[in-house]
Amino acid sequence: MISFALFHNCECNFSSIVVKAGQISNPLLNCSKMSYREVIDVSWGDPHRADNLQPRFTLISLFSCLYSELMDGDKLMVDVKQRAQRLLGTCAGGSVGSYCATAGIPQTLQSVSQYIMRRDGGVPCHPENIYISPGSQWALTNILKVLVNSEASPRTGVLIPVPCHSTTIISLTTLGAVAVPYYLREERGWALEMEELQRALDSAKGVCNPVALYMINPGNPAGYVQSRKSIQEVIRFAAEKKLFLLADEVSESRILQNIQTLDLYNATSSSSGVPGLCGLRTGYVELVNLDPAVMKHINNLFSTNSCPILGQIALDVMVNPPQPGDPSYPLYLKHIRASLAQNVRRVEEVINSFPDFSCQPLEGGAFAFPRLFLPPKAIERAKEAGLQPDTFYCLRLLEEAGVLFSPGTEYGQKEGTYHIRFCIMTPSDTMEEILRRLSAFHEQFMKEFS
Repeated sequence: MISFALFHNCECNFSSIVVKAGQISNPLLNCSKMSYREVIDVSWGDPHRADNLQPRFTLISLFSCLYSELMDGDKLMVDVKQRAQRLLGTCAGGSVGSYCATAGIPQTLQSVSQYIMRRDGGVPCHPENIYISPGSQWALTNILKVLVNSEASPRTGVLIPVPCHSTTIISLTTLGAVAVPYYLREERGWALEMEELQRALDSAKGVCNPVALYMINPGNPAGYVQSRKSIQEVIRFAAEKKLFLLADEVSESRILQNIQTLDLYNATSSSSGVPGLCGLRTGYVELVNLDPAVMKHINNLFSTNSCPILGQIALDVMVNPPQPGDPSYPLYLKHIRASLAQNVRRVEEVINSFPDFSCQPLEGGAFAFPRLFLPPKAIERAKEAGLQPDTFYCLRLLEEAGVLFSPGTEYGQKEGTYHIRFCIMTPSDTMEEILRRLSAFHEQFMKEFS
């Protein structure tokens, strides 16, 4: 039997680029004339940072719970009122200002449980195995605290994919664990191959004691979606090797292939789900097949910081969205799904039109992670500046075009390869402006260093 936890939302020069972006955006610090009016920041998985993209239905639901007198009039749709009344009825004192149980609001836990069962085709999911947390990274860090023995010799190891978002690596190193990399096959759409998992596990011998396998699906930063066969193989591998499986699925609502069937994939995290309400810091973790004593210890860890009520309400809306026939369903559909599908097509089309870029199909998640083939002169200039080549490219892009991307070196990549990452969760007109600026900059950059 395999135990697992299911989560929902190198050299580092990127911080200096962020500081530079702030200086450019501040008229008091920047006196030079730029060819652009504003910096477009798509370095984060935050739609609101790139533009004022509002998930209207979710926000209206939050407003209704914050100010219950709104429900006295006739401006709100019936199903919005009913949802707000149901959620407030499960809060102590009928108010979002109250405390709640450590694991979460009972009604929201039930909604998450039902969502997981729908998603998994009826496989039982019990609310008592679910914890709503103040962000998925917070939940992951606390599970790692259980797995990692900071005093052990050899140290605790965790297999992680490359590329992988940097916060996970930071959590591992902070706890004293060893990150054991396994490389995804970029040329095969970032495929996860069992031979590579075995190679990574073998490489850990004599270095650390691997206890867990961390998997991201959909991928961050690379935007892949692992096949059903691949997921089954990973589960089988973890079971055979007695590894605790950490399955990060914070972006599962952002399945971009067959976009017309998106209603099958409901959001699971206010930070990384379709509405992209990162500031609410809400996610959940499902724990399966754990010993009762371990569950008790985890309950104590999670008791140190409960998720705010507003975040839980947003989570309830996302795992249980309006359905066809509900009065608010048209409002819910007005969100970003259509523009997201258009952005995917345009990003792949434009990026792959450059001879020195290669973008694998964007299947899920919030980011594009194309490979950048830099000329030797650009690589040499970057080294002279004390920067990684893709960091150098991103810095020049910011300075000359006013677009803030993050370099692939932040997430890990095979030696000798370079990438850039940017968020595609923006309005279509914003994405068109990003691609226009990128195209003009890239042409000039390649001419300069050819």
